[in-house]
Amino acid sequence: MLVRGKGDKERIVPLGRAAQEVVQQYLRDARPVLGARKSSPILFIARGAKRITRQRVWQIVDAASAQSGRHASPHMLRHSCATHMVENGADLRTVQTILGHADISTTQVYTHLALDRLNKVYKQHHPRSKGRSTAVGEKSE
Repeated sequence: MLVRGKGDKERIVPLGRAAQEVVQQYLRDARPVLGARKSSPILFIARGAKRITRQRVWQIVDAASAQSGRHASPHMLRHSCATHMVENGADLRTVQTILGHADISTTQVYTHLALDRLNKVYKQHHPRSKGRSTAVGEKSE
């Protein structure tokens, strides 16, 4: 999906199958009602096919998070997405591109997550890890 963000920066962001299906449903069911049959190049619109404001995005996220009983903000969702990507093996340059960071040093805050994950996997699986539990009958050194 092509996304235009802060400072009119454009970037391509991957969109999973579930998200694609929800966007298709929105386009089919909700958008014609909101747009009053007017056309707009913007995906998410307010009534009358007007541009949705950042304050409205905050309201939507806040209302959805209140229903779940956990507070969230658009920034928290962005951070969670980046964290999830790094923990699942995405390289920092990819995360930098998706987040729209001009400088890699801004994205490097996520490196501690990758190192924490690597450390956890090492402790669980490496034969010489002190944190690894031994199976019954094995000698521990």
